[in-house]
Amino acid sequence: MRWLFPILAILGCASPAAADDIGAAGRGVVRVVTIAVVDGQVVGFGHGSGVAVAPNRIVTNAHVMELADRYPDNVVIGVVPSEGDKSYQGKVVGYDSERDLALIEFKGVALPRATFFTGKVDDGEAVVALGYPGNVDVATARSAADYIRPQTPVRSEGVFSGRRTLSGIDVLLHTANIARGNSGGPLLDRCGRVIGINSAITRAEDGDSTFGFAIADSEVEDFLREAKQPFASVAVPCTSIEDRLRQDSEADARAAADAATATRDAAARAALAHEAMLATARTDAERARENVMGIAGLLLVLGALGVGAAGLLETQGDRRRARWAVGGGAGLMIVAVLTFVLRPSDAVDRPLASSSIVAAAALPPTAPLVCSLIPERSRVTVSSAADVRLQWHADGCVNGRTQYLDHGARWERTLVPDDEPTVSTLAFDPARQIYSDTRYLLSSAQMDAMRKLRGQGGAKTCTATPTAADRLAQQEDAIRAALPPLPNEKLVYSCAPASAPAH
Repeated sequence: MRWLFPILAILGCASPAAADDIGAAGRGVVRVVTIAVVDGQVVGFGHGSGVAVAPNRIVTNAHVMELADRYPDNVVIGVVPSEGDKSYQGKVVGYDSERDLALIEFKGVALPRATFFTGKVDDGEAVVALGYPGNVDVATARSAADYIRPQTPVRSEGVFSGRRTLSGIDVLLHTANIARGNSGGPLLDRCGRVIGINSAITRAEDGDSTFGFAIADSEVEDFLREAKQPFASVAVPCTSIEDRLRQDSEADARAAADAATATRDAAARAALAHEAMLATARTDAERARENVMGIAGLLLVLGALGVGAAGLLETQGDRRRARWAVGGGAGLMIVAVLTFVLRPSDAVDRPLASSSIVAAAALPPTAPLVCSLIPERSRVTVSSAADVRLQWHADGCVNGRTQYLDHGARWERTLVPDDEPTVSTLAFDPARQIYSDTRYLLSSAQMDAMRKLRGQGGAKTCTATPTAADRLAQQEDAIRAALPPLPNEKLVYSCAPASAPAH
């Protein structure tokens, strides 16, 4: 126990955990192995690195695939993912010796594809190389089997040192340490986006520093287009997730304060309107009361005149008409008294309708929306920034198949898909029409653990019953407790009514 508090103090002073964007990018990095066989005998062996541009396609260097392209019947290509326990056989489907790029296709597993950064990279920016350097393999491999066993790629850090031209091809010069075997592996920015494909290194003679060359992203993209291979790209600058979450929290706090101020202002305006309404009603009531009292006074005077007329008729001997005059006068006087007694009150107390102080109208029960990314509020590393179509229902059902849970001002749901190594916490604020997708890019082992926590709850169905909501809330709590401290991405969207239903 005496050591407990110092340990806790040290942990409390430790730096907060950071999102491992490079580790997430490493899920799509592979070792590429070539085995030359002649008459059933292995006569040559080589290896490099590659990165997935599609679930079943890898880009690497042409010089890694040179023998395979020249002797396709005598060279076996192996693709070894960084995760799992298997390797797969591939084939060359694209080859460009001038750009030193090749495209490999394989079957057996779907890899998370890399995303290319198409924005500007400034000199001095941090870069990271991922791959399988041969000198590390020489030091650690104990047998040939180690070359086809899945392993985490080696990462090395450096800085971007500018663009150059090498044999007529645009390349990126950098200081990240690479070696033979890194060929074909990605050069990444600090958010894990591909900015180039490592291809060569300078010779280190007489103590010279070693520099690396990577085929520039523009050359890689042209190669993929010519090979008719789609690829993912983003141009959003890299920001830290810590800064983005802090800024987003501050924006939410400001929005909440603005909403509270708007509500107070609306309530004040409604109260003033209510007071004006009461004053008008009070004036109308007083006027009506005075009119009724005037009528009562008039009836009383007419009744008195009737009684007086009856006395005059009596002295003239006209008793029948005198009786009628007495009766009529007395009746008018009685009506006058009753009118005065039952005159309307001048008190007015009308309650203020609650609907008059509502700050904003609620959305209709079903509202098709188109949600567009807000770049300044988002952190995008590898995901698409395309619009999101949303079919929102007032009970929290989204797109007719996903039930969200009520969290006060917004509705939330955490999704664990079967076909993507990403956990997403989705949120929608109906009043502000803000939609967000907080994404955790996880390893295959982490995803397996998440799917076990999810169990069979991934069914696409909506239900708002209390029992189902409680069960879903318990499942959500378990999943969120197992997530890393920080996400990799947060995509924030502004939604507006759509002209067509969501898909």
